[in-house]
Amino acid sequence: MFSKILIANRGEIALRIIRTCREMGISTVAVYSTADKDSLHVRFADEAVCIGPPSSAESYLSIPKIMAAVEITNADAVHPGYGFLAENADFAEVCTEYGVKFIGPSAEMIRKMGDKITAKDTMIKAGVPVVPGSEGLITNPEQGVKLAEEIGFPVIIKATAGGGGKGMRIVWKAEEFVEQCELAKKEAKASFTNDGVYVEKFIEEPRHIEIQIIGDQQGKVIHLSERDCSIQRRHQKLVEESPSPFMTKKLRKEMGEAAIKAGEAINYEGVGTVEFLVDKFRKFYFMEMNTRIQVEHTVTEEVIDHDLIKEQIKVAAGIAIEGGNYTPVMHAIECRINAEDVYKDFRPSPGYISSFHSAKGHGVRVDTHVYAGYSVPPFYDSMIAKLICRAQTREECIKKMKRALEEFIIEGIKTTIPFHKQLMRDEKFLSGNFHTGFLNDFVLEEEEEA
Repeated sequence: MFSKILIANRGEIALRIIRTCREMGISTVAVYSTADKDSLHVRFADEAVCIGPPSSAESYLSIPKIMAAVEITNADAVHPGYGFLAENADFAEVCTEYGVKFIGPSAEMIRKMGDKITAKDTMIKAGVPVVPGSEGLITNPEQGVKLAEEIGFPVIIKATAGGGGKGMRIVWKAEEFVEQCELAKKEAKASFTNDGVYVEKFIEEPRHIEIQIIGDQQGKVIHLSERDCSIQRRHQKLVEESPSPFMTKKLRKEMGEAAIKAGEAINYEGVGTVEFLVDKFRKFYFMEMNTRIQVEHTVTEEVIDHDLIKEQIKVAAGIAIEGGNYTPVMHAIECRINAEDVYKDFRPSPGYISSFHSAKGHGVRVDTHVYAGYSVPPFYDSMIAKLICRAQTREECIKKMKRALEEFIIEGIKTTIPFHKQLMRDEKFLSGNFHTGFLNDFVLEEEEEA
């Protein structure tokens, strides 16, 4: 087992990893930018190293600075968390070259799944269902138009190195294709320094359902059931739950088997997620694989009662997985609490938190790095907390979430709490009858702010 782990991340996930390491008797090193000097992950780590100014490029994305911190603290492993360098193959490779264990898959695995064209080809060979589309990158818009007509409109143009909805355009008719393709390529180039794009059939009114997997160094891969992430805005998830209200035993079995095939196809090591689009007929298609721990891993933890960060560290240390696939025995829902003004198109709302009262009670969990007196910096992702509720049934879980949201008080900044309060009483959400376009017709009521 490792003696000291450096956490190449910040905020909530860094604090989350520190807690597990402490329980496992492993020392921790926090790295931080000057903007994060007052964050709780800095306070609770055994050691902390400042790695630069607020800009991510000069701190959390700087491989040389992070490796310098590894060297001066003599850490023997690095946990990348999620975001930043978590899916950076070059970073994983550098760690290996320096004799430091990267807690996650190898650089080769990350590259195979990080490029969407390569990932799609790998899934086809593994027998995993994929969305109909181009076999490679679109070399010119005219080629794309012809292919789109063969597939049938609507289609979606995607950046091969994409994520978070960037470099993505839906095209409904041939006349729009060239313009939308150029826009997608420009955005991809600006976001990922790679303007490669490809075309897929656009699945209308899909569910976004992902399967959590874990693979060990001995070649075993298991799945830990599903999470439904269909409540999202501009391809950014807002609410996740497990089990999915759309799921059947047959569909769970088929999707679980497909996710295991995906992991086995690349000899996957670590915790990862295979994401699928599921149409209204419950036909599913591989979308992408995230080769890291995810924000919403906490939902799965609550329904299977296992610490996934602990499992991740154990696998990285060479310990074999025990047991087999899991089926949820409880229901869990997670609401992402973001520093955003929901009445102003979810505009970021950084600033000073004057009052903070966390929701509590049986079956209520809050993962956060903020507190009363903390200033939310404007330089990073706006998520400041995750509120997770667990109960015997979905109906009970929603009731618990309603109660927890009422007593979750954050003053001084705007948050997404008002949105979540209204969502928890929305008839479509309550019925489980929703898809990824749910928020297109969702009207936020002003009076909810009070």
